[in-house]
Amino acid sequence: MIKVCSFMPAVTQMIYDMGLDNYLYGVTFECPEQTLKEKEPVVRCILEGKNLSSIEIDTLFSASKHQGKDLYYVDEPILERISPDIIFTQDMCDICQIDTACTAAAVANLEKQPELISISPESLEDVFESAVTIAKAMGKEEVAYSYLNGLHKRIDTVVDLLRAVKALPKRVMLMEWLDPIFNCGHWIPHQIAYAGGVDMLSNPSGDSIVTQWDKIVKYNPEVLVIAPCGFTVDRTLEEMHILTEKEGWDGLKAVQENAVFIADFDMFTQSSANTLVDGIELLAGLFHPDVLKIPEGLSKKYKPFNVKALQQ
Repeated sequence: MIKVCSFMPAVTQMIYDMGLDNYLYGVTFECPEQTLKEKEPVVRCILEGKNLSSIEIDTLFSASKHQGKDLYYVDEPILERISPDIIFTQDMCDICQIDTACTAAAVANLEKQPELISISPESLEDVFESAVTIAKAMGKEEVAYSYLNGLHKRIDTVVDLLRAVKALPKRVMLMEWLDPIFNCGHWIPHQIAYAGGVDMLSNPSGDSIVTQWDKIVKYNPEVLVIAPCGFTVDRTLEEMHILTEKEGWDGLKAVQENAVFIADFDMFTQSSANTLVDGIELLAGLFHPDVLKIPEGLSKKYKPFNVKALQQ
């Protein structure tokens, strides 16, 4: 049987979602907790276990990139023992995850050379296509089509409900990072569009970029969603003072109308197809609560935010 290693949490998630986890032997330290109990972590990071602020993380990663240093490394003895046939890696972001070049260097001395398959989606459609690429590599292409069919039906349900009531798109912003503030990019603007919103500060199918606060104040979003990459709701709450202390925060329409929400990152910056559809369903419920109800299973994946919540 084919042995697979996944060096991307998103790929790991999709492998599990498609019921192909029996092919999976090695993962990265960032993969879901349940996965780490069942599979061996092969990719590690020198920052594991450290509690750094947003600005400290941004500064450290920016400095390492500028200096050409790698914060991630492969446990080569474990990889040698697994002797995988395929390793899924990525070339979309060399800051958040190990990339193909680093992986190639790590496997160069292996007795058996695995096939390296880069999963680097830019759009939501790319994410869906990556599920096919993953399953096809394991000889299970038909599983991916069944998986995607269910996801497309869920999206169609959201779109049809919004269309039926002729819902106008909400002016929104989704932040991918707090300090400095980053807008959202890649597939997230597409999620927002399916959910009945428009984020004019976003960068569809492209990288997220630093966005100045005065630009956000002028844009004045009706709904503000904050989902920093790699952060859970509780982790984000620790740093919300960064926003609430800014001049003009209280004047934002989203703040005045209690339409500020904090959400877990994996529904947005983790490019696994199922979790991104979760994100669409959540956003639709946040943007248009009179039309769509947020699925019960997502109730712990987000929190409405106000200053009182910060003080609790």
